Amino acid sequence: MDISNNEISGEIPSTLGNCSNLTAINLSMNNLTGVIPQELGSLAELGSLILFKNNLVGPLPPHLSNCTKMDKFDVGSNLLNGSIPSSLRSWTGLSTLILSDNSFTGGVPPFLSEFEKLSELQLGGNFLGGAIPSSIGALVSMFYALNLSNNALTGPIPSELGKLTRLQRLDLSHNNLIGTLKALDYMNSLIEVDVSDNNFTGAVPETLMNLLDSSPLSFLGNPFLCVNYPPSCGSTCARRSNSFKPCNSQSSKHRGLSKVAIAFVSLGSSLFVVFVLYVLVYMFLLREKTKQELEISAQEGPSALLNKVLEATANLNGQYIIGKGAHGTVYKASLAPDKDYAVKKLLFAGHEGTRLSMVREIQTLGTIRHRNLVKLEDFWLRRDHGLILYRYMQNGSLHDVLHEIKPPPTLEWSVRYRIALGTAYGLEYLHYDCDPPIVHRDVKPMNILLDADMEPHIADFGIAKLLDQSSASTASTAVVGTTGYIAPENAFRPAKSVESDVYSYGVVLLELITRKKALDPSFVEQTDIVGWVRSVWSNTEEIDQIVDSSLKEEFLDSSIMDQVVDVLMVAFRCTDKDPRKRPTMRDVVKQLLDANPQVRSIKG
Repeated sequence: MDISNNEISGEIPSTLGNCSNLTAINLSMNNLTGVIPQELGSLAELGSLILFKNNLVGPLPPHLSNCTKMDKFDVGSNLLNGSIPSSLRSWTGLSTLILSDNSFTGGVPPFLSEFEKLSELQLGGNFLGGAIPSSIGALVSMFYALNLSNNALTGPIPSELGKLTRLQRLDLSHNNLIGTLKALDYMNSLIEVDVSDNNFTGAVPETLMNLLDSSPLSFLGNPFLCVNYPPSCGSTCARRSNSFKPCNSQSSKHRGLSKVAIAFVSLGSSLFVVFVLYVLVYMFLLREKTKQELEISAQEGPSALLNKVLEATANLNGQYIIGKGAHGTVYKASLAPDKDYAVKKLLFAGHEGTRLSMVREIQTLGTIRHRNLVKLEDFWLRRDHGLILYRYMQNGSLHDVLHEIKPPPTLEWSVRYRIALGTAYGLEYLHYDCDPPIVHRDVKPMNILLDADMEPHIADFGIAKLLDQSSASTASTAVVGTTGYIAPENAFRPAKSVESDVYSYGVVLLELITRKKALDPSFVEQTDIVGWVRSVWSNTEEIDQIVDSSLKEEFLDSSIMDQVVDVLMVAFRCTDKDPRKRPTMRDVVKQLLDANPQVRSIKG
């Protein structure tokens, strides 16, 4: 049974467990909610269960262990939680296990080594902690991929991992792993490796040097990794040295030192140690003073309000999840009637010094007040994660209203125009009235929240900069933003200019007009909404061919149609390929007001 990619909503019916002859189920890429029904465990013939990219919640039902013929199990990109149940060890013939991008906790289960036929294991993007079990080296049949990235794994890479000599793709990035990469020296079949953003030390193994040259970003974020440069190395070494120091840089400096030189070095070292101790004492006293000045320190617990929120969500239990995105997981907490909060859990790998600057950054964000910006109510930071508290918005996100709610709610043009104008006001405030200006870097409908009156409130402003500060690597070059909303000039680099926000805002305008997604399945030849709208308009110049069909009835009033066309022109200017030709957000506000002279300014 395959009904994937059909925008099906609702829960998976438990009666599906009565279809005893089913051997394969594919419900991926829909909008399914609720839990995975335990009744699926009755399907004794089931060999393939594909549920990735939905909104499923809760733990994996242990009853699935009854499906002993399971060959491929994929529940990636959902909202599942809990630990990985040991009852699944009955899947002795399993070849593919994909649990990535959920909220699974606990550790990497040692029993996975019993899956002798496993060729692909994807556990990235969860909350798994502890060490990588040495038993994982028993998976000698694994050849396609092993992904443990974006978790909270600690300790060294077990030497047994080197037994996976057939493995082609390995991703250990964004963890807290330590030690050397020596175990990887035996994995001669690797064609892709990512060990970035850990705490690895020592030399990059010789077998990985070609991968280092072709993909250096996959090794960054490990400040104590080094490279052994052979004497004959030329331009290749020059490229490597931009990011990685030579392993022999220290030893070469001390060859041939005389006894006198050694004596001076020893004396200098002693003085240096005294100096360092003095500096450390001074920094300790300064840090203690700084902590007292901060409203919330790295050591204090949650505030009274956050404690109530944690209690209301049973310590952020998965059943309270209402969303999950690139910046973290969002939970809803109801403290009293008409007193709902949204709490976002951010994951980051920070250091004490950077965490103090992060506190100051969040405190600054907390002082920002504008009717079209989500107000930060409270926050709490720890070493590897943070909690940020907002008031809950009754109508969810603009993305939900435009694309997810079924049947689609009616959205009159006046409401869409008010959302467009309010969002523009919010961005104008960030760009012009904040010092220094705040670049959002991820403007999209999912980050535009709607209150009970459908008034827009921009969320996640300043979060991208905050996560920059939390990175353990100052050399990080990850692209910030969401595909479909990223300006062309930022396709391969972080978006840090106000012009990039203007482009993303233009995409939001096109979604408001067309009610199509930025990367809508109806677009042919892998185009996006900007390319599609420009193509249709250049060929027809008929707004009827572009606009959401539910708006056409309003076109009986010609002034409404004129407004839509005017706003479309604003969107075209915002999404110009040349950032120098895009209007500022202040210009955008003026142009939107000109499109509807009767509207009163709603600027906060």
